[in-house]
Amino acid sequence: MTATTQAFAQQWLQPVPQFPLASSDLTIRQHAEALKPFTVAGECGTFVGQQDGSFEAWVFPVKLLSHFKMAAELEDYSVPIDVNEQAAEIEVAPDHTTITYSHAAFTVREILFATSCDTNGAGVMALFQVDSVRPMKLTFSFIPEVKRMWPAANYNAPSPEWMKQGSGGYYILHTDSDDLAGAVGMPGTQPGILAPYQERPKFWPTQLILSFDPKRDAGRYFPLLLAVGNNAESAKPAALAAQLARLNENATQLYAQTADYYAHFFDKRLVADTPDQRFNQAMQWAELSIDQLRVRHGDEVGMVAGFYSSGDSNRPGFGWFFGRDTLYTLFAVNGYGDFALTREALMFLIKRQRDDGKIMHEYSQTAELVDWPKLPYEYAAADSTPLFLMAMEDYVNASGDTEFLQQHWDVVEKAWQFERTHDSDGDGIYDNSQGTGWVESWPSGMPHQEIYLAALDEQASGAYARLARIMNKPDEASAADARVQKVASTIEQEYAGAMYAFSRNADGSLDKTATIYPSIAWWDGHYSLKQSDAMFARWASDEFSTDWGLRDLGEHEAFYDPISYHQGSVWPLFTGWTSIAEYRTGRSLSGYAHLMQNADLTWAQDLGAVTELLSGAYFSPFGRSTPHQLWSSAMVLTPALRGLFGITTDALHNSISIDPHLPAKWDHAELRHVPVGGKLIDLSFKRDGAVLVVRATGGDVQLSGARGGELRVPLPGVEVGIPHELPLPGSRTAQLKVLSQSADAHSLTLEVEAQGGRVYVLPLRLNGVRSAIHASGATVGQAGAANPALDSLHITFPAGAGYQRQTVRVTW
Repeated sequence: MTATTQAFAQQWLQPVPQFPLASSDLTIRQHAEALKPFTVAGECGTFVGQQDGSFEAWVFPVKLLSHFKMAAELEDYSVPIDVNEQAAEIEVAPDHTTITYSHAAFTVREILFATSCDTNGAGVMALFQVDSVRPMKLTFSFIPEVKRMWPAANYNAPSPEWMKQGSGGYYILHTDSDDLAGAVGMPGTQPGILAPYQERPKFWPTQLILSFDPKRDAGRYFPLLLAVGNNAESAKPAALAAQLARLNENATQLYAQTADYYAHFFDKRLVADTPDQRFNQAMQWAELSIDQLRVRHGDEVGMVAGFYSSGDSNRPGFGWFFGRDTLYTLFAVNGYGDFALTREALMFLIKRQRDDGKIMHEYSQTAELVDWPKLPYEYAAADSTPLFLMAMEDYVNASGDTEFLQQHWDVVEKAWQFERTHDSDGDGIYDNSQGTGWVESWPSGMPHQEIYLAALDEQASGAYARLARIMNKPDEASAADARVQKVASTIEQEYAGAMYAFSRNADGSLDKTATIYPSIAWWDGHYSLKQSDAMFARWASDEFSTDWGLRDLGEHEAFYDPISYHQGSVWPLFTGWTSIAEYRTGRSLSGYAHLMQNADLTWAQDLGAVTELLSGAYFSPFGRSTPHQLWSSAMVLTPALRGLFGITTDALHNSISIDPHLPAKWDHAELRHVPVGGKLIDLSFKRDGAVLVVRATGGDVQLSGARGGELRVPLPGVEVGIPHELPLPGSRTAQLKVLSQSADAHSLTLEVEAQGGRVYVLPLRLNGVRSAIHASGATVGQAGAANPALDSLHITFPAGAGYQRQTVRVTW
């Protein structure tokens, strides 16, 4: 302990003078809903809790405490007050979350933020700001945990010991080992119940009691200070006391560091500016949400799948490292330009590549404390390996970083060798014989080979071919190209039909269950399934498409179960896959509807993040749905950037191509800081009659097809817009669905469905059309004063129970 820290410890912990919190246009403010979750996460710790303000605190990889709650006793006021019941408002900003408790006699604000990982920061910190008309006693109670994350072994419940210093003190939380302990303190507090040895065994909460006097204590923060000792040296009481002292001394600086990080977060990351402010904010929150799931592991940084309260377990949602979750997410990270994060994440996976070339699936934060290779998790999934090849190509295309590819070409080759040699039935397609493809359970038994994994095999083979050409290996590239053609042909032979089959058994028979999984075939933009029109129409219909995303299984299937994990629930992940596929096949209206369902989920549960999965029957997340989920947030960004805006980056040739599908109501849009290698450019989109004008500025980057510095994209004569808004909680699916769309020089035809008897008025944009507009199956209204560029299309659906279909044809 330094002399400064010793002197500070002698006068002990002190409240912190209040300092201003950073303001942000992205701040989400809502009434607190007690059962809804919140997460405050950083590289070295997280708070996960409920909007009533109760939480558990992790200093990775240790759960330090749980069930943190507050009670109040007001002077000359005989009623005890449960403060958590007074939770009124929650504000979620990029750098902090504030829960406000409002009572007639007092206001308490609980301010939570993640700290840096250096010696002055433990991972997370909470500040309590109190304002009261009378003196009051606040009792903070919690359950001490000091448990390492699953699957590491743990000890009995820790023994709290109150360490008195000066007029206050702190708790040391002792375990049965000298290499694991914790400490919890708050300036100005006294211990609560400390049962003597003689008392019969009974559970008592651990308490910090603060006597607050508004005349003395107004204008100060009371920080909750958390420290963990995870080895013999750092677990010593003196070391933990010193850590609490440093946290207290540096509280203002620690918050300032966090605030500064987020104040400059978008200086070099992509930002969207469109007429839809919620879309713009959802894009930014998706980037923030992804970034907050970076976790430091020794001297590495990896990406964990998501956070949620662990309850009585030691598993905080999916708060450990996942291969395929990371790899799907890197397509979004490359899109918004954080190439350093992509490299860190790829290196985390590269370090753990198996000797035979397979890429990892799961790696716990405590993997080194157990015999992790003997557990069945690290290489359980088959898809991480093809996804690694695809993500590596995407990174090289976006960043132009061929040096990284050269340094790790042996890793790429090993992954490719693993993929092309694991075909147990000889049909030429990578199969599930060495790990699960997508589903981890299935009513008829685990599938032998899934359409999902077959489609990834095709795309990964193509990715390897293109990477091999970059590495000047033409023979390897040609062999991989030949495999692409063989896999594509075999997929069409084995799986094709009105609905592509879910899986193929070892005996050649098919499981023809109608699923969403074939949509992954369009993920990287190079390939497709040839007989897909009927399948897309079913995906867009109410059979698959709810008002909050896509079911993975058609609701007419015999074993459809809307609250199952794999047989009828809604995953934003699948919604994102399908949105991309729809945009890439000209189904922009349904693609937009599904994109915006994901985007609107930003405000639905854990504010600023997108949840893991929801019921297929009602608009409600599962109780066990991880609410801050890595790839769910990625599925806001990737469909937007590669679908709606149609961006394809080729940093190796310093170029970018655009295939935009702006919604009919947007007359302009701008993307700032679009990454192309080491350059950041701005893309502007503006309608001009029958064309959309696209310009690239800010860097010497070629815009494919542009002349005179601008790209003029022809627009159809007429465009229709569709609404987007999540339903009320608990609702069933009832909104408009667009099953198909087609257009030629003088007509637009839509196949739509909605509840019987419903009337929809949709915006109708005329792009330079001078002739009269006619419609069948609908009527055309005149432009309104609010937006004279838009007419309206009125569709009345036939009467009847449930969804009714209507064909609408607009001609000019």
